[in-house]
Amino acid sequence: MSDAPTAKGRATRARIVTGAAELLREQGVALTTLDDIRGRTGTSKSQLFHYFPEGKDELLLAVAQFEADRVLEEQQPHLGRLDSWESWHQWRDMVVERYERQGDHCPLGSLFLQVGRSTPGARAIVTELMRQWQRQLARGMRALQANGLVGPVLDVDRTAAALLAGIQGGVTIMMATGDSTHLKAALDTGIEHLRATTRSSDARLEDVRRSVL
Repeated sequence: MSDAPTAKGRATRARIVTGAAELLREQGVALTTLDDIRGRTGTSKSQLFHYFPEGKDELLLAVAQFEADRVLEEQQPHLGRLDSWESWHQWRDMVVERYERQGDHCPLGSLFLQVGRSTPGARAIVTELMRQWQRQLARGMRALQANGLVGPVLDVDRTAAALLAGIQGGVTIMMATGDSTHLKAALDTGIEHLRATTRSSDARLEDVRRSVL
């Protein structure tokens, strides 16, 4: 990918990617041409190929990265401060609202169908998105532990991975059926599991106390 070392160059490249993302969301990958993108972003053909010398596939990968970043950005500020039950429920509602608003069209999925999900660049984008998402969920669970709201026995990394898998499964079903029931169930069950670890820990502590007495 062509570098954009100057502030003006970075701004131009960002304008192209943002404009392309908006256009692709509106009319889909298959119907969008480079000429459409040039018209939307006000760039010449030489400018477009300066920043994306490999053409449309390279630009689509850049847009895929933009969309992946947006997945996490749209969950803020709640995803970044999951340190109370209130914040977890606020995050839950935000996730449901985001995907209900998105409907049955996934911009990121459409882009990967075009460039090939197995290509190194596309796979790296998905892998990093899932890594960051899981890491932020795990950080939130550790914050609950630090605040005494979740038991210390919780396997944080495994639980975060399971919750993320549940979200992805719920989104997939919602996109196929138009029904967010499964997504809500995955989120609600995941949060209830976190709450249950506190009760389990309290019960174990009580058992220990009784055995000592």
